[in-house]
Amino acid sequence: MTGPMKDRKRETTMTSQQHPIDPEEPIRVNHTVRTIVISLVVIALVAVAGFFGYRALSSGASAPKGSASNPVKIGVVGATDPQWPEFTKKAQKAGIHVKIVDFQDYTSENPALDSGELDLNEFQHLLYLANYNVKNGKDLQPIGATAVYPLGVYSDKVKHVKDIAAGSTVAIPNDETNQARALGVLKAAGLIRLRSAWTAFSTPADIDTASSKVKVTALKAEQVANSLKDPTIAAGVVNNDYVADAGLNPKDAIYQDDAQSVESRPYINVFVARKSDVNDATYRKLVSIFHSMSVLDKLESNSGGTAALANRFTASQLQGFLSGIEKDARATK
Repeated sequence: MTGPMKDRKRETTMTSQQHPIDPEEPIRVNHTVRTIVISLVVIALVAVAGFFGYRALSSGASAPKGSASNPVKIGVVGATDPQWPEFTKKAQKAGIHVKIVDFQDYTSENPALDSGELDLNEFQHLLYLANYNVKNGKDLQPIGATAVYPLGVYSDKVKHVKDIAAGSTVAIPNDETNQARALGVLKAAGLIRLRSAWTAFSTPADIDTASSKVKVTALKAEQVANSLKDPTIAAGVVNNDYVADAGLNPKDAIYQDDAQSVESRPYINVFVARKSDVNDATYRKLVSIFHSMSVLDKLESNSGGTAALANRFTASQLQGFLSGIEKDARATK
């Protein structure tokens, strides 16, 4: 019952002398015993139902991770991208049930993983992960890599990077992440030199202008592609997000960074887990399944041919790269 039971007042019993019993009057029956029995039966039924309901709920939570009732939840941006349905299908054939959880932005996946809402995520590169860990005091870790999306140098004035004349101006994106990466690309291409070792946090102020072949100008990322039409701009490092929009073909880049180079390491896209799960056998197996050629082929196709596979890096290597990037991040604070 939902509320307290109310006490009934006892009725005063009259003696037969005071009030003779009428044979037509219904006999008042004491239902107390029956009420107690019914109450006990109801309580027992509720307890049994609660017990089996709890078992039904807890059985899903205690089922092995990767089972149908307890799938591995992976947070991504773009769950309909062709590599994810292919990956999910192959994982299930291998006996692992996966639930791909779609996110619309890049800010919620790491907190969701850290809180246990997700088991893994795959949406970010090592630099993004390093910045998240350092800024939030977290220790999420990579357990496998997917691809690097090389940053290209484009020009409508020359066909080869070596043909860029000394003293020319090259445009780069001015946002923190892509600006540093663009400097790494120009350094690898032999167009600039830096006063100290390149890091994912280098800025134009680090350029050794006297020893560099070209000058650098920083523009908004979306403006770099259009700047190629400017007669004073010899070339530009164009963010991949704007290549197609600008009518450029990735194959027309006169230079792009190598996925295996030191400068590319911060931009390796990775599967990420909580530190306590880095050696989880099920999660490691899922990384291996993602590295299947049928999955990687769909990833490459979806990227328009811009993805450079990074599936040969081990979890240990990736964790070492992350540690170094985090050290650089702390040094810039």
